[in-house]
Amino acid sequence: MTTTGPRLEEITSANLDAALGIHVRPGQEHAVAPVVKSLAEAYVHPGVAWPRLIVDGDRPVGFLMAFLDIDWYEDGGVRRSGLWRLNIAAEEQGKGYGRFAVEAVAAELRRRGGKELYVTWHPGPDGPERFYLGLGFRPNGETSGGETVGVLELDQRRLGEPSEGP
Repeated sequence: MTTTGPRLEEITSANLDAALGIHVRPGQEHAVAPVVKSLAEAYVHPGVAWPRLIVDGDRPVGFLMAFLDIDWYEDGGVRRSGLWRLNIAAEEQGKGYGRFAVEAVAAELRRRGGKELYVTWHPGPDGPERFYLGLGFRPNGETSGGETVGVLELDQRRLGEPSEGP
């Protein structure tokens, strides 16, 4: 059976090298950690990190890692879930894989009963702010590690569509 369109695959020994081969464009490295660091973090944060390879047909096109139900302030209070990392291969950018990745994380969080999806981004003209704002994320006034914190309310509309109402 041939699968059309992008899909997520769990990281396994069979696709580890493909995941490690995902590299963003030169000049973007400062804004997102490499896949190898993400996988190391996933290893030391089991149950919190949700790493996935983004594949289209038989081509690896990107990598994402979500965070699930973390203690945001590390004080036993606020718990959040969201997108931790998004690495789209340099030659695959601009083809909709980033949007697919965010939609896939949103679907997973909805499946788990989540109402919000959080993300942080490197500020500045070379960062992904326009991408995230275009999908409906809104800065919530916080920063984390010097990055802007954005939140997307999870309802049933597709990302980037305006909400109904007055």
